[in-house]
Amino acid sequence: MYIGLKDIIDILLVSTILFGAYQLLRRSGASNLFWGILAFVLAWMLVSYVFDLELTGALFERFISVGAVALVIIFQTEIRSFFYGIGARFNMERIRRHWSKTRDIELAQRQIDSIVLACSHMSASKTGALIIIANQQGLNEYADTGEIVDATISVQMIENIFFKNTPLHDGAMIISAGRIYAAACILPVSKRQDLPKSYGLRHRAALGLTEKTDAIAIVVSEETGKISVAQGNTIKAVTTNELEHKYLAPAFGIEYKEKNNIVNRK
Repeated sequence: MYIGLKDIIDILLVSTILFGAYQLLRRSGASNLFWGILAFVLAWMLVSYVFDLELTGALFERFISVGAVALVIIFQTEIRSFFYGIGARFNMERIRRHWSKTRDIELAQRQIDSIVLACSHMSASKTGALIIIANQQGLNEYADTGEIVDATISVQMIENIFFKNTPLHDGAMIISAGRIYAAACILPVSKRQDLPKSYGLRHRAALGLTEKTDAIAIVVSEETGKISVAQGNTIKAVTTNELEHKYLAPAFGIEYKEKNNIVNRK
């Protein structure tokens, strides 16, 4: 059996589609569903194309057609976020804003210092907070659930928003393009079952968003005062030094040669 270039391309395309589907379902906490669907499709291919069982194959096809519609309905939020993210990556205006937000290194450093200092103060006073740092992927659908602020990043502004008696303290703050874009935003909650019981709603919301986007989420625990950072599928407690150098500096386009030595903008 001869395998040509066309067959190789076909295999690569199918592999890419399957990998994308697995990533989508894994972020939704439904990776086992992927393997179940894959097993069902393989069984259908064996029945229809290897054993050539017409009646059983027709029955499988009916199940697949109905199942595809059901999956779209069940995972409509995840699918919408997936395609929204693809569109955001090709949105040149978004990319331009992403790079231009750190054009001034000194301004970027002041913004980072403000976030770190505000988190340090809220940690000391055990003031709960959830701060989202947008990357290249747009977060407009989440910002629309809160109040548009469009304010300068400062220690006072961040602490005032999360002060317990203010109307905007309950929810997430979204920082985008070097400004506080929105506050009191509602985020998706992670459905993972392996998270520590000490993690509250803020931690689950932080992880829920970073599972679906390329953003970074900073959480200040109201119970313990600990600062945690969520990125991708992981969330961990960090020091203020780690927060600044490991997470915020790259997010704002700054790289360090040594601990406190700014080299240049990425």
